[in-house]
Amino acid sequence: MTIRTLVFLAIVALSKRLVAQDTTRLGGRLDSATQAVVMRSVDSARTRGLPVEPLVDKALEGATKRAAGPRIQAAVSALLRRLELARDALAPTPGPRDIAAGADALAYGATREALATMRAIRPNESVAVPLGVLTQLVASGVSVARATRAVADLLRRGARDEQLIALNEDVRSYVAAGASPEAALDVRARGLTAVLPPAGGAAVAGDVSAPGTSALGGAKKP
Repeated sequence: MTIRTLVFLAIVALSKRLVAQDTTRLGGRLDSATQAVVMRSVDSARTRGLPVEPLVDKALEGATKRAAGPRIQAAVSALLRRLELARDALAPTPGPRDIAAGADALAYGATREALATMRAIRPNESVAVPLGVLTQLVASGVSVARATRAVADLLRRGARDEQLIALNEDVRSYVAAGASPEAALDVRARGLTAVLPPAGGAAVAGDVSAPGTSALGGAKKP
């Protein structure tokens, strides 16, 4: 038996184990027709090099909500298309987290161009957090265009993931307290921009990680 044959058999065996794992997670949660459709989507994703966990999670979410089989099938199929669109927009080598975050952003109205912009700004780093923050801002009520501009601008200025996460938490907090989503974003984005270098500039000493903190360490008020 040749090495090539052994490698092929190993790949086949691994694929069967992965399919078995996915089937086990779904076991008994879906009707047979829906499970067959979901597993075809999972197999297709794996063949295309796409993450499969989001598809299984989507099917399980539908089952938990007692959604009808056809609705679960449609949701999983739509997610598969978004995963592929996200992978292409985030080329050349996006990781699974990037692809999943991109698919979520697309579901909330972000464009493929927005995803490509994030990748262009961060060509060699993960964009999962920036895309996740964009999605959360839109979920909080910020328009897609405004959220995209804000996140892209902060990335160009060198904002770190933890700074973006803190900004998002601040926005959600102020929206919960009654502020308008875009006003909350404007205030927090200005606060973070004030401690970041100009777009394309180098970070300077004294930068802080939270958008709600001034360069002198005092908490800013909206």
